[in-house]
Amino acid sequence: MTAPVAAVGVICLRGQDVLLIRRGKPPRLGEWSLPGGRVEPGETLRHAALRELVEETGVKAELGPLVDVVDGIFPDSGRHYVLVDFAARWQSGEPVAGDDAADARFWPLDQVEHHVAWSETVRVIRLAAARLAAE
Repeated sequence: MTAPVAAVGVICLRGQDVLLIRRGKPPRLGEWSLPGGRVEPGETLRHAALRELVEETGVKAELGPLVDVVDGIFPDSGRHYVLVDFAARWQSGEPVAGDDAADARFWPLDQVEHHVAWSETVRVIRLAAARLAAE
């Protein structure tokens, strides 16, 4: 198992839709997930989140509140990520897969469980939607 790596995830909402990417690299290769990735040295978490969102999807968003911090421990790949997930509101752009993403698209929030395999991702999406709706 590798040492934990700091990473960010963005729960980008456009109305009643959430932006997901299909992972093009392990861990969870081929699964639908949140856009995000590693924090670069000297980079703030919020900057990393917005950078990764653009790199993986071409979408720009207004970053909102911190939703949760999740341990992503993936024994099959020997990786451990500390995932810092932020809520965001879509501002512009249509999703186009880039960087580590094999696909990128908005999915209706009520269909998230049909597309996302990892229960932690479903949970943070639900939390983000509730927080943004309460604002």
